Amino acid sequence: MIVSQILKSKPEMGVISVKPDASVSEVVGILSEKRIGTVVVSSDGNALDGILSERDIVRELGRHGVSLMAEPASAIMTAKLVTCGSSDSADDVLAKMTEGRFRHIPVVDDGKMIGLISIGDVVKARLSELSMEKDALEGMIMGH
Repeated sequence: MIVSQILKSKPEMGVISVKPDASVSEVVGILSEKRIGTVVVSSDGNALDGILSERDIVRELGRHGVSLMAEPASAIMTAKLVTCGSSDSADDVLAKMTEGRFRHIPVVDDGKMIGLISIGDVVKARLSELSMEKDALEGMIMGH
């Protein structure tokens, strides 16, 4: 399975982004309201400046305390991003996520972000693929 197939299977929610100067408190509100684990940080809604996850926020809260909530998203976002393309395989993306120890990856084609997938999206796609393979093999064994 490839990334473009994973993107097609996701609900059409779009990618939630915030401006670099949005406060961490605002980001927390968005994550909670939308029930998501990460936001993209973008100065213009198109450029990919960084990514900020709940894990990033919790880690920095542990270091800096509640005062962190007033800081801008850009202060704690991950700016050095790992991305994937729509033609990448689910296995390759899963390997990148496992090696980098992150749970969300932007999908970029021709320098433009076209989506965001989570490790849950990739695992769900792989499980679906494995189930189809299992059914096909059972059918072959049973002579169907």
